[in-house]
Amino acid sequence: MGSRQVSTTDLAGVLGPDALGRFGLPGRITVAGLGVSGVSAARALAALGATVTVVDNGDGDAHRAKAAELAELGVEVRLGHLPDGTRAGETLPEGTELVVTSPGWQPQSPLFLAAAEAGVDVVGDVEVAWRLREAGVALRAARAAAEAPVSGAAEWLAITGTNGKTTTTQMLASILKAAGLRTAAVGNIGTPIIDVVLGEQQYDVLAVELSSYQLHWAPSLRAHSAAVLNLAPDHLDWHGSMEAYAADKGRIYEGNRVACVYNVADPATEKLVENADVEEGCRAIGFTLGAPGPSMLGVVDGILVDRAFVENRQKNAQELAQVEDVNPPAPHNIANALAAAALARAFGVEPRAVRDGLRDFRPDAHRVAHVDEVAGVTYIDDSKATNTHAAEASLAAFEPVVWIAGGLAKGATFDELVQKSAKRLRGVVLIGADRALIADALARHAPEVPVVDLDRTDTGAMLAAVREAARLAEPGDTVLLAPACASMDMFANYNKRGDAFADAVRELAAESA
Repeated sequence: MGSRQVSTTDLAGVLGPDALGRFGLPGRITVAGLGVSGVSAARALAALGATVTVVDNGDGDAHRAKAAELAELGVEVRLGHLPDGTRAGETLPEGTELVVTSPGWQPQSPLFLAAAEAGVDVVGDVEVAWRLREAGVALRAARAAAEAPVSGAAEWLAITGTNGKTTTTQMLASILKAAGLRTAAVGNIGTPIIDVVLGEQQYDVLAVELSSYQLHWAPSLRAHSAAVLNLAPDHLDWHGSMEAYAADKGRIYEGNRVACVYNVADPATEKLVENADVEEGCRAIGFTLGAPGPSMLGVVDGILVDRAFVENRQKNAQELAQVEDVNPPAPHNIANALAAAALARAFGVEPRAVRDGLRDFRPDAHRVAHVDEVAGVTYIDDSKATNTHAAEASLAAFEPVVWIAGGLAKGATFDELVQKSAKRLRGVVLIGADRALIADALARHAPEVPVVDLDRTDTGAMLAAVREAARLAEPGDTVLLAPACASMDMFANYNKRGDAFADAVRELAAESA
């Protein structure tokens, strides 16, 4: 049974009129943003008895439809421009005691600056969900009545990193399910986390993906165990600096009780563990693609092994799975599997469940997905590689490669990526608004690599890119869409970009048949 939206009757009737105070919430709350997480937060907070106002600069039909639904619950929604000419999403409603923000709103937004000036805290939906865990227990107990007893709040195993978060979180959920545990992959994916916490389904443990945005606004989060997969420059326009970005990622370790999982190949992640304030007895657990030392998980002769959660870890190791059990068995995905396994083992999962969970796992679309083979050339869709770190990992899995790249750079630079990947490149096809940045890096560090610069953004641009890539490729090569950039200059999202690539490859295949 899945989660369902909470009702006013559920919360008000079960938790009583003092519910807000019991969970550290004030009476007058402003919710910033009318997206999925904003609507979820508004519903729950209104059901708890808060006076809720939602603000959003949008004013389209979809916004108005959501506003009408919330109005039936007693929630005031302010959209677009207010009567005094100010924008709703930039104006703090009078009397606000707490702001709950949707993840993408920047810290320097006028609304948050006004909140800071008024001494009003800003938190995110993850923070609200964390505070409401015991509320969910009470609700499920009331719903169960005379049926089976209800256990306590689910533990959180939390995952962040520049790349690999979603895949690792889903791998972890698959492993936990293989162990017979009631679990779900939540947070930055799937059902809004407040709905999960307050929903009907009882869970033993949650696999929680957290973005840097969500961590920024979740000051009291204290996970059972957590992992930072990697750190590379990303979202610097939002955070302001690499140091601020890393600090927000590092919040995931604060208060961990059992394990802080870090990437041995990325010393910055271990540094975050060293700087974290954790519970006494919490262990630092590394994962590596090489042979693991004590308190690490790693790879030996094609076998994923555990030297962290075993007796006498100075001398012993436990086999968990074969590299072939990881789908796909690309190096960066093996690292994801090791991180997921480390969190599962920290929760007490047996080795067999790690193996079975990895075998059962199927990656989402557009993540190193095999599309087709045409004229001896393999076509791989990794549209999810929206930054340089992800693109580097993707490029490292193939050779020779005809690389399709470009889009919105989000302030990134490409010199290091090109330097590390140059020897793998058969050719490059560039698309998107910031393709010149990649072209300049190629000219500096891989001048011998043929480059096709496609100066077009129409609906046929991806087909043209695939045809140019096919022209550059030789039998045995891989044409890889790993853009290293965001997609919104040409596509609604990375999914649409990946779909366009797959459609273009299928058209190419049909022409070659």
